[in-house]
Amino acid sequence: MPHITSPLISPVWLEQGQLPALPDAQAMDWLFDQGSLTRRLTAVSENSFSVLPLFEGMQVFRPDECAALNLPQGAQGWVREVYLRGHGQPWVFARSVVVKSALEDGGLNMDALGTRSLGELLFCDQAFERGALQVCHYPRDWLPLADQADHLWARRSRFVRGALSVLVAEVFLPKLWAALSARSENN
Repeated sequence: MPHITSPLISPVWLEQGQLPALPDAQAMDWLFDQGSLTRRLTAVSENSFSVLPLFEGMQVFRPDECAALNLPQGAQGWVREVYLRGHGQPWVFARSVVVKSALEDGGLNMDALGTRSLGELLFCDQAFERGALQVCHYPRDWLPLADQADHLWARRSRFVRGALSVLVAEVFLPKLWAALSARSENN
């Protein structure tokens, strides 16, 4: 079941130089890291990384997603929502969207990923170009019920290969920051 995505709430996605107030150094490091988040989470979790699918299917895109993909309001396509987990704990909530026709024509089997990471697939295909990273405080109503909180940092970027364009948003959850804090105390 997809999460409620109220069109009344629309975050303002900003690039690094546009931020009115900067997050702490640790959050900045994670938000603007250009590498694969999957690989980074795998390293931090000491290979105890997993993907838990929450929703996959056709859905009307949110207004901010339509704007980012240069689509008319009300466009729909394939939506995938997952938890990226370390040691079985949800560390990141990720939402990826792609226009269904581009998905079918582009040869990316996003609908058959299951528990595999989309990010790893995108980073393994050198033909994908990653657009600018944008960040915001993610609306609490757009998160799974168990993780609804205010002021959680999120980032998104667009991956493009020809006509195929995939928008990936990643929300950093409190359990990731707790795990990083515990890890630094043990080192």
